[in-house]
Amino acid sequence: MTVGHAPPDISAISASDQTSSADAPSPSASASPSPSPEAATGAAALALEAVTPPGGRNGGARRRSVPRWLRRTVGPLLLLALWQLSSSTGLLPPETLASPGTIARAAGDLIADGTLPNAMGVSLQRVAVGLLLGGAIGIGLALVSGLSRLGEDLVDATVQMLRTVPWVGLIPLFIIWLGIGEAPKVALIALGVAFHLYLNVYAGIRGVDEQLIEAGQSLGLGRWGLVRHVVLPGALPGAMTGLRYSLATAWLALVFGESINADAGIGFLMNQAREFFRTDVIVVCLVVYAFLGLLADAVVRTLERLLLQWRPTFTGQ
Repeated sequence: MTVGHAPPDISAISASDQTSSADAPSPSASASPSPSPEAATGAAALALEAVTPPGGRNGGARRRSVPRWLRRTVGPLLLLALWQLSSSTGLLPPETLASPGTIARAAGDLIADGTLPNAMGVSLQRVAVGLLLGGAIGIGLALVSGLSRLGEDLVDATVQMLRTVPWVGLIPLFIIWLGIGEAPKVALIALGVAFHLYLNVYAGIRGVDEQLIEAGQSLGLGRWGLVRHVVLPGALPGAMTGLRYSLATAWLALVFGESINADAGIGFLMNQAREFFRTDVIVVCLVVYAFLGLLADAVVRTLERLLLQWRPTFTGQ
């Protein structure tokens, strides 16, 4: 009888497999433990930490710590200091130009006796009347020429031809036509104002986007509705620019106008001071002209901020 191999013990094999499986590490046991909430929060904070370049957030704060109005006064104050130093050391003789201290005393005397306030009132009145008259003419012609092709054909060529004539050179004709009273002074201011307003308002009207016109027509706006709600608001930035140029031209025209046989006003004071070689009074009058011009420009800037709130613009960095 042949002796064969005994069959393997299945129960022993199963027990050994279970033992080896128990000895082998499970995947869950071999994995690293989950991080705690505190560790996860710290890692996220490190990952999201903003990188501030040199001169970035902190540098900008230091740069903005100085008020802007103070930075803008540095240049004029340095100029005054240099002027006073040159006068004190004799580099700038008083016959050529008075010192700032002498000019300040002259201004105080003119204010105390009422001469300067009266002169300012007369000059402001001339500028106001000339600005209103010239503004009405310039804006009216710009509306006629900008809103109508027929008006453009009838008006624009004539205005473009006249604006190339030096308006200061018309003073002799104004004297012949209007005499030597207030009329030629006001007419000279109005002429300079009218041209600037015409050019800028006309350019503003013709610069309105055509797509805005088509959008207004699709919404059912008629001709006057388009003019009121689309064209005129679109031309307003150009009108504000023209007003600023017009005010500067008005003060320049006033200087020339008050040299025409004036018996009152800032120009009259300057003519008197020229005859007596009073450079201090002349400089006082020039400072008054500059102050009034800056005041008028500040008024226009305020109007721009109020009327053009719908039009945000770049203000610098």
